[in-house]
Amino acid sequence: MPHVTKPAFKKRSPAAAQIIADWPALVGPVLAAQTIPRSLTGGTLTLACSGPVAMELQHLAPQLIGKVNAAMGQTLVQRLRFVQAAMPPQVQKAAPPKPVVLPQRLEASLEGIEDPQLREALARLAQGVYRGRRSPG
Repeated sequence: MPHVTKPAFKKRSPAAAQIIADWPALVGPVLAAQTIPRSLTGGTLTLACSGPVAMELQHLAPQLIGKVNAAMGQTLVQRLRFVQAAMPPQVQKAAPPKPVVLPQRLEASLEGIEDPQLREALARLAQGVYRGRRSPG
């Protein structure tokens, strides 16, 4: 019978799993984009980050530890340990499209709509329709 190896699954405590799952909400989008929580062992939270970020995080460690512990409702993290890792590239949001000049007749029709939410929705729809056309005519 051939030897079958089991996949290596890292067992995590419920607290560690909660910290990892809630990381962006715990530390905010800026820190979450620069760090990845790896494990929580014996009060030490291991964070993966790039080298320059680790230096900055060492200075923020007391605040970061306090923030995580306050969110978890108990003192789980006593120390931070940093390991160097390549971080996934940041996704750049596309700039919102520039407004298009709508035909005067359409602008006048939109002004006649009393409901502001409906008027705004129709204006956005018209922007999408006329975007890409060379001249609104």
